Amino acid sequence: MSLNLSAQVCADELIRRAGDLRCAVSDIGSATLIDCGSGTPGSLSAGLLLARLCLADRGTVTLVPGDDGPAVQVFSDDPVRACLASQYAGWQVKVEKYFAMGSGPMRAIYGKEAIFEHLPNGRESSTVAIGALETRKAPTDGVIAYLKERLPGVEKLILAYAPCESMAGTLQVVARCLETALHKLHELKFDLTTILSGYGVAPLAPVAADTIRAIGWTNDAILYGGRVVLWVNSDDAQIAEIGPKCPSGGSPDYGSPFAEIFQRNNGDFYKIDPMLFSPAMIEFRNVRTGRVQVFGRLAPDILQQSFGS
Repeated sequence: MSLNLSAQVCADELIRRAGDLRCAVSDIGSATLIDCGSGTPGSLSAGLLLARLCLADRGTVTLVPGDDGPAVQVFSDDPVRACLASQYAGWQVKVEKYFAMGSGPMRAIYGKEAIFEHLPNGRESSTVAIGALETRKAPTDGVIAYLKERLPGVEKLILAYAPCESMAGTLQVVARCLETALHKLHELKFDLTTILSGYGVAPLAPVAADTIRAIGWTNDAILYGGRVVLWVNSDDAQIAEIGPKCPSGGSPDYGSPFAEIFQRNNGDFYKIDPMLFSPAMIEFRNVRTGRVQVFGRLAPDILQQSFGS
């Protein structure tokens, strides 16, 4: 199934219910824009739809009770395409002074990111492109032209956008718990074709008043409170070897709220150890052998320290 056509279901619902969801819809050139939390308040329901859109609607996203409040739960039976070919925010959209992290299935049409070299059936062609931008600024004419130039054959472009420091933006970032596990496994050279299904849950971070704090809280929700379960058809020995490296605790940067880690690295996101970005716990359930292997641990004390700051 086309990822973009699948995601259009979510985009159409955001457009149709924009008033109820406290969103706003506008057209710029040949694109339709959905503001989910920049110039509008947005909502939790908008966040759920935005997270589903980022997953190309190839996963289910819900709010469930957590230990100390609501948590974001995600599961998918098409996790590699949903998370890595669509949800992963791997497209840096830079146009003059405009910058946003791009995600959603429009990435599968673009297909130029290095990760697509390792994703069977990751790329696709479509006349409809659905994307999400993590930003407070509405896309400009220049941004639309930049995207359309890199999306061959696209006749209709729909972009949903929200900053991390919004209700919808916070929820959709925390909904990346499963995606961070798969991306970490990709970096560790794990065979992604053996992953059959995936589940992730992480506490819903508070909505922050500024971007830096929002980035810190949403990252901490996954790094110290995220748990992922993967159903795989793999080799137990390979899982045992690679498993300890999978959770966030395997990184030397682990152990402090993300805001402190960010400050230690002089505010440079790219100086932070990339192996940090993964859930606190990862469980492998091998359908080939029936063996269950669990790695990592939750760190509610660090999470409480972060959210209380």
